[in-house]
Amino acid sequence: MTRATAPAAPGSPNLSDADFVSTYQFKSPVDSVLVALTDPERLSRWWTKASGSGEQGRELTFFFGDEKLVVRVDEANRSIVQWTPLVSTAEPGWLSTTIAFTLSQRQNGGTDMIFRHAGLARLECFDSCRTCWKDYLLSLVDYVDVGQGRPRER
Repeated sequence: MTRATAPAAPGSPNLSDADFVSTYQFKSPVDSVLVALTDPERLSRWWTKASGSGEQGRELTFFFGDEKLVVRVDEANRSIVQWTPLVSTAEPGWLSTTIAFTLSQRQNGGTDMIFRHAGLARLECFDSCRTCWKDYLLSLVDYVDVGQGRPRER
């Protein structure tokens, strides 16, 4: 697994100075990563309690204690999962951002993922949000590849 700023991948949202970008590698195939990004029960196993539907055009709700994040699922396929925040009680600035997970299958059967939270770098929460994203994205890798993530404590 590697983490680094990466250039924009073909077909992915444009990279800008305001984006937080990080790359990850999975031993598991794209379909395993995709289900971990779209199924509320599985999202709850690596990030935080989730409900709703991860299907394109639907909404997911994430719970952080008394706070919540509601996202519209703009895309959900084997190439990209992209969310637009609609409600963010903990971090209102997220309403001006998008979150994307760009997936590609490697020849060895594993998956490369470019994570991009577009617009995050211009927000006051950037340092703390970046740290949290890094921790939870590592939890995603562990959940998909090992079966045990480290979700947010309830």
